[in-house]
Amino acid sequence: MKKPALSPARWSISACIAAAACLHAPAFAADAWPSRPIRVVVPYAPGNTGDITLRFAQLQLEKKFGVRVLIDNKSGASGNIGADEVVRAAPDGYTFLLGATNNFVTNQYLFKNMRFDPVKDLVPVSLLSNGPSVLVVNGSSDIRTLSDLTAEAKKNPGKLNFGSPGNGTPPHLAAELYSQLAGVQLTHVPYRGSPPAVQALMAGEIQLYVTALSSVAGHVASGRLRAIAVADKERLPILPAVPTTAEQGLPGLITGNWWGLAAPVGTDPQVIEKFSAALREVLKDPAVRKQYTDIGVAPIGSTPAEFASRIKEEAQAWKAVIEKANIQPE
Repeated sequence: MKKPALSPARWSISACIAAAACLHAPAFAADAWPSRPIRVVVPYAPGNTGDITLRFAQLQLEKKFGVRVLIDNKSGASGNIGADEVVRAAPDGYTFLLGATNNFVTNQYLFKNMRFDPVKDLVPVSLLSNGPSVLVVNGSSDIRTLSDLTAEAKKNPGKLNFGSPGNGTPPHLAAELYSQLAGVQLTHVPYRGSPPAVQALMAGEIQLYVTALSSVAGHVASGRLRAIAVADKERLPILPAVPTTAEQGLPGLITGNWWGLAAPVGTDPQVIEKFSAALREVLKDPAVRKQYTDIGVAPIGSTPAEFASRIKEEAQAWKAVIEKANIQPE
């Protein structure tokens, strides 16, 4: 016998029930998250600042989630290889990216054949940390302040060399920003990584290196290198005697290498918020915060919206610096 068709009223009720079930399905999935280990891809070799600062928070995150948080280092192509792997991963809430400033902001202007768009293909979760740039010179140099550096550079246009770990890296762009704001001409000398650039500074091959303190802390402490300015709004607690760039007349020279977590586009927004909230809570812990500040890094923690806003704002600013310096994509 043929089943009678549903009346319009009964059809409407059934449709509402079905729609409600669909609306609540993601919430049930988010409530159950996480039910297995979470993988965080760090697109650089072990031992970088992001890798270290994530490990500071790792144990507490595992306690909050009740599952392992696995750090997976996938280096290459200035972080593009690891980032691309996350972009192509299933958006199931179990694969995240811990990227640096360049992964979210500058690589898109420096690489011709990037396979993804960091804005369209990644969903911001939270900023993790920020390592303000420190302007560093040789410990035996006569340059002791930012004014000394600017005066020397103006007296000898193009004769002062600055080093970087490679074309388009944060130290390269930070030094270019200083050059533009101070109105000086410097010569860029790229090296294969940070250690060779630091060695070159100590050997006198270059006169300036702009980098996170964690890259040079030991040499600054020993006196072989001298920090002359912190490119941030506040002094670093670990370098209380070193004034900021703003204190020395260049308030626009605010730069550093920050790290943030993101997920593949399509990841459940409730999962994104749960991870973000957990990380923000962990980064409030005084013991965790001390681990960060002890290496010259500031713990951040932000909402997804705050992180997205920072990416948008900095992308435009750095694009202008790159174009003015005529840094060509590779």
